[in-house]
Amino acid sequence: MADRAEVLGELASDVLAVQRSHPVRVAIDGCSAAGKTTLADELADVLRGRTGREVIRAGIDYFKRAPELRTAYPIDSPESYYFEMYDNDAIRDRLLAPLGPGGDRSYVVGIRDASARSVLDSPVQTAAPDAVLLADGAFLQRRELDEFWDLRIYIHVSFETVLRRGTERDQAWMDSPAAAEQRYLNRYIPGERMYVDDVHPADHAELVVNNEDPAAPSLTRRA
Repeated sequence: MADRAEVLGELASDVLAVQRSHPVRVAIDGCSAAGKTTLADELADVLRGRTGREVIRAGIDYFKRAPELRTAYPIDSPESYYFEMYDNDAIRDRLLAPLGPGGDRSYVVGIRDASARSVLDSPVQTAAPDAVLLADGAFLQRRELDEFWDLRIYIHVSFETVLRRGTERDQAWMDSPAAAEQRYLNRYIPGERMYVDDVHPADHAELVVNNEDPAAPSLTRRA
C-alpha cells in the first residue's frame, strides 16, 4: 500500500486529467464512516495546491429530504434510508445538471442542514467554466444520478469497519454506544447492502480507494 499523500496525489492527477467543456463533477461515493468527507477535503486541498481552477466542495448529506416527506417506509428502516433519505431530484437539478453540458453553472451546495429538519439559506453560486466539483456522500451512483458524474471515486471499507467506525463516531450524539451500534445493524448497514447489491459501486467506479487503513490506503483504477 502507498502512503496517504501519494494516493491523494494520484487522485488529484486523475481528476485533473478529465477534460470537459463544463465543470468536472466528481463523485466521492461510499458507505457510512468509510472516510469520504475527510478524503474529499484533503483532495480539495491537494487540487488547490496544484491548479488555479476553482474547486467546489459539496456534501450530499445537505441534500436530504425532510423527515416528514419520507412516508413510503418506516422512518428508521433500511428501505427508508436507501430509497427516501436523499433528495435525488434536488441533487440533480440544483447541483449536478447546472454544472453539466448546457447548464448555466448556477448551483447550491445544500438545501437542508445535516439533520434535514431545517432549510438552509444556501446562496446560489456560479461556477467557473473549468471548475472541479468534489461531492461526497452515500448512494451517489444510483441510477437517478449516475449519468451526471464525470468521474466516480468509490471509498471501500468492509461492513465490519463501517460498524466499528460508525459506532465510535455516532455514540457521541446517541444515547449510548449500544444504541449507535444497533442503528448501524438495523438501518445503515442493511440499507447500504441494498445499494452495494443493486449498483455494485466498486465495480462501476473508475477509481476505488481501499480505506481500511487510512494512513496507507490503496488505489485501483478500473477501465
